[in-house]
Amino acid sequence: MSVEERAFRKATRRLIPFLFLIYVVAYLDRVNVSFAQLQLEDDLGFSDTIFGIGAGIFSLGYVIFGVPSNLALARFGARRWLAAIMIVWGLISASMVFIEGPRSFYILRFLLGAAEAGFFPGIILFLTWWFPERERTRTVALFLTAVAAAYVAGGPLSGGLLELDGFVGLDGWQWLFLVEGIPAIALGFVTLRYLDERPGDADWLEPEEQAFLAAEVEHERELRESLGGQRVRDALGSGRVWLLGLVYFIVLAAAFGLTFFVPDLVQDRTGYSDFEVGVLSAVPYGFATVAMVIMARRGGSLVAPALVGAVGTLVTAYAQSPLLLTVGITLAAVGLLSALPLFWALPTAFLSGSAAAAGIALIAAVGNLGGFVGPAFTGIAEDQTGSYRMPFVVLAGVLLVCSLLVLLLREERPVVPAAAS
Repeated sequence: MSVEERAFRKATRRLIPFLFLIYVVAYLDRVNVSFAQLQLEDDLGFSDTIFGIGAGIFSLGYVIFGVPSNLALARFGARRWLAAIMIVWGLISASMVFIEGPRSFYILRFLLGAAEAGFFPGIILFLTWWFPERERTRTVALFLTAVAAAYVAGGPLSGGLLELDGFVGLDGWQWLFLVEGIPAIALGFVTLRYLDERPGDADWLEPEEQAFLAAEVEHERELRESLGGQRVRDALGSGRVWLLGLVYFIVLAAAFGLTFFVPDLVQDRTGYSDFEVGVLSAVPYGFATVAMVIMARRGGSLVAPALVGAVGTLVTAYAQSPLLLTVGITLAAVGLLSALPLFWALPTAFLSGSAAAAGIALIAAVGNLGGFVGPAFTGIAEDQTGSYRMPFVVLAGVLLVCSLLVLLLREERPVVPAAAS
């Protein structure tokens, strides 16, 4: 086996499973509120409007603190910064047990978003320090399957925790936030000992493997910088970066505008128990996990996933039977989630250095505005119309617009030749 094969194989085996695990925990703490809604409506009198705004306000905190947090990670290092983020967000997530009304709900969700702001873009940046582009698309795809896995595992887990309603005086939704917040705190301390900043810091690599990875990444960085300016202001002033942010805005608006309300929608249309809703809600994301891996290996345009997501969202809007509802949610999940590895291969292909830190964080920040707009719109529209049909039809429509915007991206990315091995 060549040095190249050994180095990439070892780095993938060491880093990706751990990053996958911590992102599963992160995403579960972000979206578990969708299952808590099954009881918050009765226990605290939350309307869909209150829930939609509270679910989405997470993204406002994410937007405000995204770029500063990622720049801080680039300065202070991924190991310490990611660990700090995890410990803080775990504490905030567990503190959701103290929600008493809309105000405390909004404040804690905002703080959770602010705490987690640099986590995902920080990991994307961290991967550029270890893998050149030709390997990064695959590794990012493997890492991003954590999004679907969080739903697969989180559905039954969250549904089961809700069944603890009344145990030792706590409501089911309080058990959900408490139990699912603790792993983030524990894994934060593990991160401090487990992650290595750069290949040169990894004693689990042979010296020649360290040298190879460091040379590959540095060679690619130099080639990217030769293609144009790579300062922070270059990234913030790039039309391509802002267009990517707009595409991501639409994807997240549709994704969160749909998925935050899936448990409530399923229970309304099927009458299933909390646990049964959790199990059924997990099924579509099992298919989405497979689709993400396949799409990452085959590559291609974002147009197809956007169209599949639009069709699935439209079917979900009108479906009444459990079978057709599952088909619609599955198509939506497959389309929206399989777009992620294809999408995040784009900015890492032309940004480097501090521009990469700022550009990736800016795209994530603009996109996460959609994470606020989507749920808030769905919640308000459902309260106004008494049905999820109208907001889901609108979300399907904006995904069609997204497929047109993708054509403007001119996805012929700069070619970064491989260094000689």
